[in-house]
Amino acid sequence: MKIQGRMFIWLSVFILAIAILYGVWSKEPAGTTALFMAFGLSLMVGFYLAFTAQRVDAMAQDDKEADVADEAGEVGFFSPHSWAPLFLASGGALAFLSVAIGWWLMYFSAPIILVGIWAWVFEYYRGENQNQ
Repeated sequence: MKIQGRMFIWLSVFILAIAILYGVWSKEPAGTTALFMAFGLSLMVGFYLAFTAQRVDAMAQDDKEADVADEAGEVGFFSPHSWAPLFLASGGALAFLSVAIGWWLMYFSAPIILVGIWAWVFEYYRGENQNQ
């Protein structure tokens, strides 16, 4: 975390320099404001990472002699047989298509999206996978 904190703090210094240079050179308020906001966000993330790195144990990413497998572990559980992403993808595709064709298509995509969300949330509350 220490390395990431330093990276974000140095990135915020770079963004600040670019924001000042851009603001002086272009005199364009929207881009200058966006760059100063990016500076603030980068500084917040860098400060949080540096602040948290002092309170946690050193991780493998902070050790220059560490191996890739030192931080390896279980990534998470991914459902191999879920139909919910198919419903969400088709409903999302119809929703985005409604921008091009007409907003009336959203009436057909919203129920598909809601069914997909419901199926994804309650996937392991019933059926053969209830106790996983």
